[in-house]
Amino acid sequence: MDAVDRTLIEALRANGRATYAELARLVGLSGPTVTDRINRLEQAGVITGYRAMIDPSAVGLGVTALIGVLLSDAADLDDVGRRLRDVPEIEDCWFVAGEESYLVKVRAGDPLGLEKIIGKLNRIRGVARTRTTVALSTKWEGRQLPLEDDPQT
Repeated sequence: MDAVDRTLIEALRANGRATYAELARLVGLSGPTVTDRINRLEQAGVITGYRAMIDPSAVGLGVTALIGVLLSDAADLDDVGRRLRDVPEIEDCWFVAGEESYLVKVRAGDPLGLEKIIGKLNRIRGVARTRTTVALSTKWEGRQLPLEDDPQT
């Protein structure tokens, strides 16, 4: 990945709907060359997708919580991970070090909805208990971290 690739990635992170012509003008290359570069970045797994970002409150999901999932001694770690994927209210899931094995971010419409989600998590085979932290407000979310410069370029 060179400086041109990083510029293209930053441009797409700022505007995922940018056209190849706009990107080509930005980096001073032809449209087909930019298309090839973006296709290569997608195939290499650097660019993993494009999506519309929404305001959760605008769609009735005003309660955000981080839930630590503690497993029983007999739990099958991979099985619990697969079952967590089946819970549609989970937005993000991390395997973490510490007392909890998984940390998940969920969205709910209200406290009762959050209670139902917690109930679903606690009914998953292998889950011993959960520990919930409710976000009172969101200061920012989805921050795009800067790409590191490649020392070889």
